Amino acid sequence: MALRITAATDPITVDRLNVCIYAAPGLGKTSLAFTAEAPLLLDFDQGAHRAANRKDTVRVSSWTDVASITDDDLAAYKTVIVDTAGRALDILTADIIRRDAKKGRGGALTLQGYGSLKAEFVAWLKHLNTLGKDVVLIAHMDEQRNGDEIIERLDVQGGSKGEIYKAADAMGRLVIRDGKRWLNFSPTDAAFGKNPGQLDPLMVPPKDSPEFDTFLATVIAEIKAKLNALTEDQRKAQGVLDKWRASLNDVEDLEGINGLVAEAKEAPKAVKALIHDRATKLGFVADRKAGNYTAAQAA
Repeated sequence: MALRITAATDPITVDRLNVCIYAAPGLGKTSLAFTAEAPLLLDFDQGAHRAANRKDTVRVSSWTDVASITDDDLAAYKTVIVDTAGRALDILTADIIRRDAKKGRGGALTLQGYGSLKAEFVAWLKHLNTLGKDVVLIAHMDEQRNGDEIIERLDVQGGSKGEIYKAADAMGRLVIRDGKRWLNFSPTDAAFGKNPGQLDPLMVPPKDSPEFDTFLATVIAEIKAKLNALTEDQRKAQGVLDKWRASLNDVEDLEGINGLVAEAKEAPKAVKALIHDRATKLGFVADRKAGNYTAAQAA
């Protein structure tokens, strides 16, 4: 099978995201998640009733509840919320051991069982993505001390937290600062984060404001827009270089090269590098003082 290469000039459209949001208890993670577009919450922690703005919810007591959800069940929803991702992995772990006792020992997964956990969790997320759903993974925050420094991590047992890190396209932490809630996607020395949209810290609107109702939907849309805009910028930049390459291929003499040098005064550095490469191949040398090229024998 031929290798499928996406050229630098081809756009890669981002139309769905896996977003992880983590925070200390009581900061309103579930309420925030309900502000995503057309959400359905899978309530693994049995705490949806505490949300200020509860919407459609599935109370999950076993992985069978998740496995029985059909594509038609999800058709009306744009976002699937996993609350919490750590508890979801715990419930999937119990189900794997129930189905095959050899994959567990003392209630914990064996190496083979952990492989099944990783494969089944990732496959489930991919299935949701193929249905066109954004997925919001909610997680508790665990504070760990390193001397006087507090390190913020996901409160997920064992190595399974690694699956959440890898599955998330964007990861933000919800914090209180100056009495206000902020959502910050940027990583720090003491906290994880993924910020593909290069967003500044975002102040979460008050829960009783109209802006709060669609806050996370707006954030996810902005991340997608930034990623797709970046791709478009790259495509335009590549288009500029392609035009200059075509012009340079037609140049065979010193007059032509120096004509393009004059035209390229405001062009990107990459264009000037293309001109230099072409001039060198034609045997011309740069005259830095004059700002053009001369024939080699006259240099």
